[in-house]
Amino acid sequence: MRLKSVLMNPVALLLLGASLALGGDLTPVPNANPKVVGQPAPNVLSPELIETIVAQGSQPLENPGILDLGNGKTIPVSFYGYFGDGPLTPAPGAVQSPGNSVEASKTEPDKNTYLVLPRGLHGADAAYDYGKHFLFQGHEVGPVASNGRTSTYLTRINLDADGAHRVTLLATADKDGNPVPGIDGSTWDPFAGRLLFTAEQGKNGGVWQATPDYPSLVEDLSGVFGRGSYEGIQNDAWGNVWIVEDSGGVKGAVNKNAKQPNSFVYRFLPKNPADLSQGGVLQALQVTSLRTGLPIVFHAGQADADILSDDVLDLHTYGKVFNTKWVTLHDTAVDGFTPFDANALAKAKLATPLKRPENGQFRPGSWFTEFFFDETGDTDIGTQAGSAYGGFGALLKLKQSWPGADTGKLSLFYLGDAVHSGFDNVAFWSEHRAVFVEDAGDGLHSQRNALDSAWLFDTRTNYADPARQPIRILAQGRDTSATLDSGIGSVPGSGFQNEGDNEITGIHVSDGDPTHWGILGAKIPHLFNGGWRVFYTQQHGDNFTWEILKKPGCHDWNED
Repeated sequence: MRLKSVLMNPVALLLLGASLALGGDLTPVPNANPKVVGQPAPNVLSPELIETIVAQGSQPLENPGILDLGNGKTIPVSFYGYFGDGPLTPAPGAVQSPGNSVEASKTEPDKNTYLVLPRGLHGADAAYDYGKHFLFQGHEVGPVASNGRTSTYLTRINLDADGAHRVTLLATADKDGNPVPGIDGSTWDPFAGRLLFTAEQGKNGGVWQATPDYPSLVEDLSGVFGRGSYEGIQNDAWGNVWIVEDSGGVKGAVNKNAKQPNSFVYRFLPKNPADLSQGGVLQALQVTSLRTGLPIVFHAGQADADILSDDVLDLHTYGKVFNTKWVTLHDTAVDGFTPFDANALAKAKLATPLKRPENGQFRPGSWFTEFFFDETGDTDIGTQAGSAYGGFGALLKLKQSWPGADTGKLSLFYLGDAVHSGFDNVAFWSEHRAVFVEDAGDGLHSQRNALDSAWLFDTRTNYADPARQPIRILAQGRDTSATLDSGIGSVPGSGFQNEGDNEITGIHVSDGDPTHWGILGAKIPHLFNGGWRVFYTQQHGDNFTWEILKKPGCHDWNED
């Protein structure tokens, strides 16, 4: 039965709502890991949780390949999280200098998507049974190809497989022979039967779709979705595709540590949800000012004014509720299939810019009427925007009468500060609890002397009360490789290409259901039961991808 028809059936809704999730109260981790020069640190989880590695950067691919960058340039694709362009660790005494890389380039596996496919999938070994539990990633970082786009590859972790078959290289190029771009977001679209990947590369970015089997057929959908710094991507029950953009604005001439809001929230209404390549309508979210009754818009050449505008202050004030509507940017039936600049169109059509939203999801049990998304903010403790103007990021809630509604209400859910900042990926832990993870960056890690954390929020809590705060369930550590990278990269002019420190990315809670019922937000998660699993990647450094598990002996706990 299609989810759309179920959601219109009151009896089905009542039965589904009777399923209570286990998510529960976890013991908070009291502190973040400090950043100590030259010192690694372990990850620290709530004591009810443990974690296990499902793949790491040095894991050899079962089928190494070559990434063709054009103009006769290639780079070996050898490992899960490393290109084959150098040693996996710097040799003793090796000194990084321009043109002399002491370490292989790290690919930074990003957002995870989990699927259970009963019929199984193929791999490079035609005689091998790869099982039915799979975790997919695009990789974020790589060399720049001749088309000007950062380029990498797609991988699949075969969770049931042995070491030799653990990670499959799915693709290094799309069907037209262009290199796979650096990937940030991903999701499974059950209507089209495709993985959707996003590239956060501005005018070189966009949406790509890929088949899950080997070899994967990858298609560039930029003629449909346009080009932009797309990151978070999510379906709703009607087959619409929601996209959150992370496009850092320019810094102010006066407010030199703050960035002008420059990113948008998009919704795509497909002509045929089963085939996105047939086109449709791309829209962007417009928010109405409480002060003027006019749309809150981007002002070219006025970065300082936008950074500290009254409207931006209002957007980051508890208790204020804004009217929203979706404005049409591009309709393939009228405008055709030539790739277009979605960010520029959003500005021209008077959509509302935000401070680097990166990811969003629908709250389970809301029937796709409540969409929570984050803003990363400026990732600089010296931001002149401060907390009040979203300098440390925020969590926002968009509520609509149904996911295809033209209008809605936007409000602040949580206002970030120096301790809770750089929000990136999100996953719902249960019906009302969501985990937002930080990507504060190496600079802010040093400024606040704290590495990243994963925070558990309750959507029923009024965080306007300063006594009410989210709980830390993971204090990210720093592996030895990331510690070395941070040290090498801190040398001015070294030209070192790998990022230091670790970040938490790709937090993903799913039971792997590939049907319409498996759309994130369709079911209330029943964590650690009934096939519900949690994954995340400790990006940079050793690029571990982890599964979080319930500690043996800990009892199940109810949400309420």
